[in-house]
Amino acid sequence: MTRIGRSDLDILPLSLGGNVFGWTADRDTSFAVLDAFRDGGGNFIDTADGYSAWVPGNSGGESETLIGEWLASRKPSDIVVATKVSTHPDFRGLSASNVRAAAETSLKRLGVDAIDLYYAHFDDADTPLDETVAAFADLVRDGLVRYVAVSNYTAERIGEWISLAEAAGADLPVAIQPHYNLVHRTEIERDIVPVAERHGMSLVPYYALASGFLTGKYRSADATGDSPRAGGAAKLATPAGLALIDALEEVGDAHGASIATTALAWLRAQPTVAAPIASASKVEQVADLLASASLELTRDEIARLSDASEAAQD
Repeated sequence: MTRIGRSDLDILPLSLGGNVFGWTADRDTSFAVLDAFRDGGGNFIDTADGYSAWVPGNSGGESETLIGEWLASRKPSDIVVATKVSTHPDFRGLSASNVRAAAETSLKRLGVDAIDLYYAHFDDADTPLDETVAAFADLVRDGLVRYVAVSNYTAERIGEWISLAEAAGADLPVAIQPHYNLVHRTEIERDIVPVAERHGMSLVPYYALASGFLTGKYRSADATGDSPRAGGAAKLATPAGLALIDALEEVGDAHGASIATTALAWLRAQPTVAAPIASASKVEQVADLLASASLELTRDEIARLSDASEAAQD
């Protein structure tokens, strides 16, 4: 188990992404995936109020609703749930009134008394940052949220948030959720990791498997697949990208681990990373994800993968 930043949230170092629930995973499949994750020791679930409003016929909140129904049905005792605000069609942005209304609605969908980890999903240039910081602080004060976090914020804006929170005596963010993986590293390692180290924050990276490319499934730029993200993943199948996949396969083979497991283990081993986020649309995908939480790569293996990834940056 590991701990998220300065919080008391103890988690298996892998977060199950809820973006597929109500999108590429229907109710029965979502429940089966959640069951397999929990049965395998997983206890950290990531979602957002906007998941999955982009699907025809959806209105947003479908993922939270399915997770809430699963929580009500299974009644697990130690699940940590993270969700986000700012992208639901009815609750866009980070004004104080919107943040409060969105949080209250997320609580109803999830069926929980408090949100364990609540992210500002995307920075809102139209709302003064001090208003947003105060709104999140009020949620913590009122017991609706346990810990605050930010997603997709620049290092500069994270610093501004922290300064405002410190000046107001408000709770500081404990986590940052960035786009971070073996083929998207430079900006995060240069700018975001130092902020996290300085303020005792944890990274909980999304796109940990680069839309599926780091599973080894897409080995051609012309690849197609049953995933809605297949096109984006296939674009990474450059010579350098494929050399990285080969290195992941060789390192993984030494441990009897899959390419996906190895890629997640590399990310988990990076400074300040608490838990990569990875999703599963099929039950059989869950085991490889969970295996990453216990796979310990050697220093040489980590260095080899880091070196191989330098030329494969997107």
